[in-house]
Amino acid sequence: MIEQDTSERLTTAPAEAAAAPAGGSALPADEVARMTDEIVGALKTVYDPEIPADIYELGLIYKIDIADDRKVTVDMTLTTPNCPSAAELPMMVENAVASVPGVGEVAVNVVWDPPWDQSRMSDGARVALNMW
Repeated sequence: MIEQDTSERLTTAPAEAAAAPAGGSALPADEVARMTDEIVGALKTVYDPEIPADIYELGLIYKIDIADDRKVTVDMTLTTPNCPSAAELPMMVENAVASVPGVGEVAVNVVWDPPWDQSRMSDGARVALNMW
């Protein structure tokens, strides 16, 4: 299984995050890199309807796992447990990831640990939200 943990990467630029092949993956490294890039690209098309920044740049995506059978599991959070988009955002993430060629089954887990805070946002999201 290839795992991309995005929890640390938002201290730098989100676009620099990439899945590092875990030892012994059945998928070729170039295929994993392509899938990772396209999954991140797909996630950047998903916006919380109330916030003018995509969920990836907001730091709501905590982890992306790509299994040898091409199943993709995404751990994500929301800005608050009372988020009005809590019902729709995970489905939007699932649909976006499933649209990537080569992706098999998609599972999206909403997690609350660690809690989201503004430090997880990229510089681009901070600019979009005027949060400097």
